[in-house]
Amino acid sequence: MNMWRLCLIAIAAFHFANGLGMWFAPQFWYETVPGVAMMGPFNLHFIRDIALIFGQSAGALAYGAFARDRTAAIIGATWPALHALFHVWIWISRGFPLDHVASSNLTALQLPAWLALAAALNFARKETAR
Repeated sequence: MNMWRLCLIAIAAFHFANGLGMWFAPQFWYETVPGVAMMGPFNLHFIRDIALIFGQSAGALAYGAFARDRTAAIIGATWPALHALFHVWIWISRGFPLDHVASSNLTALQLPAWLALAAALNFARKETAR
């Protein structure tokens, strides 16, 4: 199994775990993820909506990796990348602080999102050449 497929599978597992946490422990997720409470009051409906999106992303990334399906892998990586772009805008609007929220955003949101997109794109080129 190549590095890009492993990357897709690992990020799929990460998104799936996050979605499960959001679905089954939404209050805990809201209170412990840095920056979430800054965005507004607890909203169970919204948190569970986003949990479903993380689950869809995880499913598409995993399916893409296991089935060697370029389209599925890219679809699975698209929402996290768009979500990451939105969080860049939030960081800019906060004045570019280098705080705990920004470091959590970088490690738990930005890196997985862009790595998943890079893996989907690179995986597609190499896997379909077979």
